[in-house]
Order: sequence, then C-alpha cells, then structure tokens
Amino acid sequence: MCGIAGIVDFRGNAVEPAEISRLTNLLAHRGPNGAGTWFSADRDVAFGHRRLAIIDPGAGGYQPMLSDDSRHVIVFNGEIYNFLELRRELEAEGAIFHTQSDTEVILAAWRAWQEGMLSRFNGMWALAIYDTQTKEVFLARDRFGIKPLLYAASPKRFVFASEQRALVRSDLFGTSLDVDVARRIMLDPFGVEGSERTLCQEARRLQGGHCLWLRQGRLEIRRWWRTIDHLPAVPRTEPERVERFRELFQDAVALRMRSDVPIGTCLSGGFDSSAVICTMAAHEKAGMGPRDSTSWRHAFVATFPGALNDERPMAEEAAAWAEVNPTFLEIDRTDALTDLDQILDDSDDVYIGLPSAVWLIYRELSRQNVPVSLDGHGADELMGAYLQDGQSGAFRMRNALAGISSNSALARHGVNLLRALMIKRQGQYFLRGGLRQVPGQFSLVGDDDVLPRDWGSLNRRLYRMFHGTVLPTILRNFDRLSMAHGIEVRMPFMDWRLVTYTMALPETSKSSDGYTKVIARRAMANQMPESIRMGRRKVGFNSPMPEWLNGPLSDWTADLLDQKVPAFAELVDEPKLRRTVSRLTFSKTWDWESVGRIWPYLNMKWLLARQA
Repeated sequence: MCGIAGIVDFRGNAVEPAEISRLTNLLAHRGPNGAGTWFSADRDVAFGHRRLAIIDPGAGGYQPMLSDDSRHVIVFNGEIYNFLELRRELEAEGAIFHTQSDTEVILAAWRAWQEGMLSRFNGMWALAIYDTQTKEVFLARDRFGIKPLLYAASPKRFVFASEQRALVRSDLFGTSLDVDVARRIMLDPFGVEGSERTLCQEARRLQGGHCLWLRQGRLEIRRWWRTIDHLPAVPRTEPERVERFRELFQDAVALRMRSDVPIGTCLSGGFDSSAVICTMAAHEKAGMGPRDSTSWRHAFVATFPGALNDERPMAEEAAAWAEVNPTFLEIDRTDALTDLDQILDDSDDVYIGLPSAVWLIYRELSRQNVPVSLDGHGADELMGAYLQDGQSGAFRMRNALAGISSNSALARHGVNLLRALMIKRQGQYFLRGGLRQVPGQFSLVGDDDVLPRDWGSLNRRLYRMFHGTVLPTILRNFDRLSMAHGIEVRMPFMDWRLVTYTMALPETSKSSDGYTKVIARRAMANQMPESIRMGRRKVGFNSPMPEWLNGPLSDWTADLLDQKVPAFAELVDEPKLRRTVSRLTFSKTWDWESVGRIWPYLNMKWLLARQA
C-alpha cells in the first residue's frame, strides 16, 4: 500500500528530478516507510513511489522495481492477496524470484501473461508499468476501484498520481474548476466518483475495472472488468447457498490476514465489522496459513458518549466473542473542531458529512503501530443496508426508482429530475438556475451493463450502488482518510469471488422477512453474537453531525458562510443557503437528512475558499 506517481514528457524533454520529487512528496502521508524515483534512459519518463511497507517490509520491497532484465519498471499501490499461489504457478513456468514481495510477482506475471494477469489477481491495486523497449506505459486499476488512480494529459505531458490534490498542487499543469462536477456533487455527492470526471477540469479518474495504454503520446482506455460477465452458477438449495457463502467469506478473510506486520480491525459493533473480526478469530482457531500475521488481535472502536450513534455495547460484545481486548477512542463535542481543516483537506473531495470519526480512528491505529485494518466496507452495497422498522416503504421506493433508472439513460434523467424536485420541495435545493438547470448525470461504471431480465429492482439498485454511486464514494473516503495516516484498509466483503457469487443470488437471499443481508446472516449463524447477527440497528460509521451542527460547529458554519468566495457565489444561491442554515442552527433542528443535503454545500465552499 503506497502512493504512486509518474510523468511522461511527450516532447522528449528530460523530466526534472524536482518535478517527480514534488509529486511524490505530496503523497508522503501514503508512504511513511520510504521514497524512490526512477528515470528512463532519455529521462523523458519518471516514476515516483512512497512506500508503506506491509509485505516484505525490508529492502526487497522497495519501488520503483525493475524486472530481472531491466526491461520493465513498476510502481504499485495495493495488495495482491493471492501472490503466494501466483508465485508458485510462475515458478513452475521458470520464473525466479529474489524477494518475498507481491510487487515482484506482478512483474513476473506481466512478463508471462501481460494484460491477462489482471483477471488472475485477487486484491486491490493501482499500478503503472513502463516498457523500456517499446516505450509504452500501462496503467490499471482493480475490478471495483478500491485503490485510486488519477491522471492529467496535455499535448506536452502525461502525469498520474494516487490523489487528486497531488495532481492539482504539483504545478505540472494548469488547473481550473469543473463547474459541472461542482454542481453535480453538491446536489448528489454520490454521483461523481464512479465517473471519469473530477473537480479539476484538467484531471481525470481512471475508473474501477479500467486500464490505460499510453503509446506514442496517445491514450487508449478500456474496461477490462465487467462484473455481470462473471456471475457463477449458484447452488439450487438454500443450505448449499449459505454454505458456499460461508466458504467464500472465510477464505476472503483468511487471504487478507496475510501480512508481515501487525493487522487489526475498526470495529463498530454492527453486523459487517463484527462478522469480520469473529471470522478472523475463527481462522486462527482453524490454523493460520503461510505469511498470516499472528499479531492480529487489535480492535479499535470509536465511541460517541451520549450520541445516538454510539454502538459501544455491541462492539464490546463482538470483541468478547473474538477474545480481543479492544481500544476505545472516545469522540465527543470537543472533537467537532479537532483538526477540522486537516480532515477536510485529507478528504480530498466533497462528501455528506465531516468524517472526523474515521480520520481519528485511523490516526489511533497509526499511533499504536497497527498499519493494516480489515474492515467491513462493501457489504451494504452488495446485500443491502439494514432495513429498519418503519422504513420498508422508503426501501421499496428506492428499489423501484432504481429499477426504472437502470433501463436507460433517459429513465435515469427522469429520476434525476424527480429527485431534484423532491429536494426543492423540501427547501434544500440551493443551486443557481433552479430546476431549469438541474445538473446532468455523468456516465458511471456499470450504467450501460445489460443486467439479467429476471433481476428485480433490488438487485438492479445494488448493482448500480456497488459499481457507480455509493460504494465508489465510500471507497474514496476510506482510502484518503486511512492513508492520511499511512494505514492500509482491506475489505473481505469485496473479494471478487464473493462479489460475483452474491450478485448472482436471488433477491430473497439478500432481503427477506424484514431483514437485509440474509445470506450473510445465515452464513454467520453460530459464528458471532446472535444479538448482532440478527440486529437491525444501523447508524453507520459517521461523526454525530446533527449534534455537532446544533452545537459546536455552529460558529464555524456561520463564519464560513460569511466569507466571500466568488467561485461559490456563482454556483449557489447563498442568501437562501444562509437563511436555511441559520434557521436550523437557531432552532437546533439539524437531523441526518438535512445534514446530508446541506453539508456538501458547506464542504464545497470550504474547498473553494482554500483554493482562492
């Protein structure tokens, strides 16, 4: 897990060492264990790397890494969990290895299988490989976009990096605000990350499941992975389906326990994270495998004393089941302003809330020298979030709208307008131009995939949430907030084998009898505390935003709204926004819905004020 960067000069001019160093230095937080650069013979290509040492943490894992014959050079961010199995396969074909790293396995896989290696990997990655003979550059991102990769191309040069802010602040190209993206993300914070567009007009995102070739100054981008093409046949009976899910999930957790450094987990007390830590404990009892970390009993729990989203009792119960003594990090009203500017900067984009809790818990992992965390991300979008009492109508409505919007771009446009109308009627639409200029939607990963005819509205909604809307945004957040402290996050629920299997299951395996995640709940029977396995409470791993905006954040919000930021004023009806915020703050009636609708505007103003 690292930060990667590169510069290719199309004019044949030499890349200055200061240029690639500046780019990698902007990624220093992602790799606290070392830095490296590499230049081509003509010095018109430069790769940079910041290292977070997890696998083969000694000198053997340093990057940029060259192949034995020095033909290929790689910079790589991520983990290939099945690298031991691939290594044995490649050794049988004659490959010779000199390190214990997964990076060297990728280089050997590239030599043996070229682009075909991607479908053999089980992991998360963003990588770049340069061929010194053909002078071609290959970039690729993992199936679901867990690890980030952004780039900018001009007639003069091609630049890539692990984060948007590194590109923007590198001074390697001119930058400007993409107004369409800014408008879209304030109205729908989940409607951008799955696209190639970013807030910087000149920067682009290599989307999840895509690869890029740079040949003679020309970019060729294609989608190498489409989930719908890889759905397996599922067992006929429900007990067989449950058993197969259990096998896949247990193996996904086991693979992600491979580490040469301590690992742990962020434990909320909800089903997802509790299932992970209880399965980690079960794996140890069943017998650890090669390269598994024996130092894994590290659970970190963010607690919110007095807040509605405090799940400490459930986290304690899950930790006791797994026989782990957790570390509790109390987050209270005084933390609303703690490192606020740094947290927003590290977020590197706009979201529906201030992610202080996430940032603070990963900082605690760093302070206790636990650089890897196995977390439960992806389960909600794979099998449905919790269906709480009294919300069944809204749950069915969201599914129905998703079913309609999955039919065509025209249907998605209609749903988009309907959503904007509902927000306006609630008094929470603040973009200039009103409904006459509702921001259009962007092309998202999976939008044009032809889904099975027998899929109902729930499966269709989950497919879009997983690939194009909610999950890509969540993955971005957790990547930036964890890597701000040099922490690697691994996600067992996003093992590609588990994902394709679960998506192939009928809807009744995901939502039934008032429960969601049915298949996972059944698979975890007798494997975790029963109260958590069948619990319906869902609060999410979020800061207590309503309490904070009703109290300690009120002055900060007022000061922000008083600032003059011309770029923001051109986009937003500020008087209306100010009146609404003042009313909510004065009456102390902020709730989760109003936070989700209004915070993106505040977040955007903060960001544009910093850039002014």
